[in-house]
Amino acid sequence: MINKIKKDKVFYISSISLIAILIYAFFNIKTFEAASKNALDFLLDKFYWFYSGAMLSFFIFCVYLMISKYGKVKLGQDDEKPEYGFVSWLAMLFCAGMGMGLVFWSVAEPLSHYTHPLNIEPFTEEAKVFALGKSFLHWGTAAWACYAVLALILAYMQFRKGKPALMSSVFIPIIGEKRAKGWIGNVIDIFTIFATVAAVITSLGLGTLQINAGLNFLFNIPENIKTKLIIIAIVTVCYMTSAIIGINKGIKILSDTNLFIAAVMIVLVLIVGPTSKIFGNLFKGMAMYGKELVTTNNNIFLHGGWYKKWTLFYWGWWIAWAPPVGIFIARISRGRTIREFLLGVLIIPSLLCFIWFAVFGTMGFNVEHSVALVAAKKSQTAFFMVLSKYPLGFFICILVMILSMIFFITSADSSTFVLGMLSSKGNLNPNNSKKVVWGILQGSLTIVFLLAGGLEMIQTASILAAFPFGFIMILAMISFKKSLSEEKEMLVLKDEVEKELNKKVIV
Repeated sequence: MINKIKKDKVFYISSISLIAILIYAFFNIKTFEAASKNALDFLLDKFYWFYSGAMLSFFIFCVYLMISKYGKVKLGQDDEKPEYGFVSWLAMLFCAGMGMGLVFWSVAEPLSHYTHPLNIEPFTEEAKVFALGKSFLHWGTAAWACYAVLALILAYMQFRKGKPALMSSVFIPIIGEKRAKGWIGNVIDIFTIFATVAAVITSLGLGTLQINAGLNFLFNIPENIKTKLIIIAIVTVCYMTSAIIGINKGIKILSDTNLFIAAVMIVLVLIVGPTSKIFGNLFKGMAMYGKELVTTNNNIFLHGGWYKKWTLFYWGWWIAWAPPVGIFIARISRGRTIREFLLGVLIIPSLLCFIWFAVFGTMGFNVEHSVALVAAKKSQTAFFMVLSKYPLGFFICILVMILSMIFFITSADSSTFVLGMLSSKGNLNPNNSKKVVWGILQGSLTIVFLLAGGLEMIQTASILAAFPFGFIMILAMISFKKSLSEEKEMLVLKDEVEKELNKKVIV
């Protein structure tokens, strides 16, 4: 038994530690809640600049790589082809990256900014532009740059350099392979597991609240802890089953289905909603977002109550989600060039998020002010309350329940798969027993955090886990840049060969 633990120490240390946290939190809920809140307040007061600076650095790094000569480098051998078709690849990375949060906040966030904008008169055209601009800021390129950085580095080390699919592998260029496989690497991988679990329970918590609220609004099913426990139990069984089946038969099929349902919803809403206003708000919101990114008026670095509640929470959330999403996106991205990868992970998903928020945000802006105010007070039911005011509203709400459930499952099954990889020395197809352990632990921790403080407690856990992981990601970029320098000579040689071939063709 001792030899088995030594051989598989990352799995045993991380799982046993999380079980200990689970037991402690269950019997000391109030203490756990107070300690978490105090830690969060300290970080947001003293290190708000770090969250903002880290997110900005991820975006700049991605843009640099996309336009640089390194964009030609393959995430794999030079003759490899992508493992998955573009649409399926996009569907899987989008479902893993956004998940339940996209449905949960699609109406609630723009509506909240519209009814309570920062230093702007509510219910005005200016408030609409502000609401969508901030929603685009929170859900656009910042989030996807965070994912793209980590996924790109991991995919490069796995498929180009042949290293294990572990977070510790990305540090090989600066700490060496021996240390990466030793205790330093083990600590990095264990902490990555902690960060991954914290991110997953955030999504599971949001999903539980959303589904319970939807069932209550549509079918009068009570919103109570018993219903939430049943939802978590059902979803846990579903995502564990999907993860056990594997990527091709489980995760891929669910992701393709979800993309189709989301497209149907968009089309229906464009038909029954204020179509011209939706497109007008989309372009106005994008203009506002672009202006904020390139001028000194972006307010990203400002510190205050509004930014604590919204922007800084999102920066922490995306950093916390980077390990599970990044590792999963890396797993499905073999054979793509760096430029193609960044186009697919950074640009296209951001545009899809802009369209999504413009569509459903405008639906919220277009209802009566009294309805908007009531809907904005409860994020979980905002979507259902607003859409019920339109033709086909009940049918669309049923679709969003199905979409929510599949988003719920696809986020968790990809994370369960990732946790299996991390605790199996980077095995790209981890054994099912470990997936079962991680699946049960994720569901159990979600229950504890809901009991400990509901949504606020889950958000707190996410941001706390993100802080130290932000440093890991910055170091990973430095390590990656060093590794890329080895590609320089190869790229120069390829350019010379291409020039010679072109000369021969001309002659």
